[in-house]
Amino acid sequence: MTGILEGRCFCGAVAFEAAGAPLEMGYCHCADCRAWSGAPLVGFTLWPAEAVRVTRGGDRLGAYSRTGFSKRLFCLVCGGHVLVEHPTLELVDIPAGKLPDLAFVPSIHLNYGATCHRMKDGLPKPRDFPADVGGSGEMLPE
Repeated sequence: MTGILEGRCFCGAVAFEAAGAPLEMGYCHCADCRAWSGAPLVGFTLWPAEAVRVTRGGDRLGAYSRTGFSKRLFCLVCGGHVLVEHPTLELVDIPAGKLPDLAFVPSIHLNYGATCHRMKDGLPKPRDFPADVGGSGEMLPE
């Protein structure tokens, strides 16, 4: 996949684009993602920070960071989720549903140790994060 993918908030006041292809796609089961989204897990797409750009409504973005690891951006007009910045990793998470033209092909479950929704799909299931990004690297069974 190459080119530009476009996304927006729920009302369209904020728009953004992602260039190229995501570095990773998968599911996050952490309590923060579940609480933020109101869902039992979140489909994520991770991009290099320089590949993602807000193209409309930057002045309508609100932000919240509970831990410093993730800065969650949302539309001040509709409250819709937009992006999640991970400054220490220099990555941006675009929720999979925000990119309607992306073929979402998950390859991993993150924070499976915190799951409230078991899934049997054959994908790797680290307890937290892979070791190369600061996690334990411990893998859990389905």
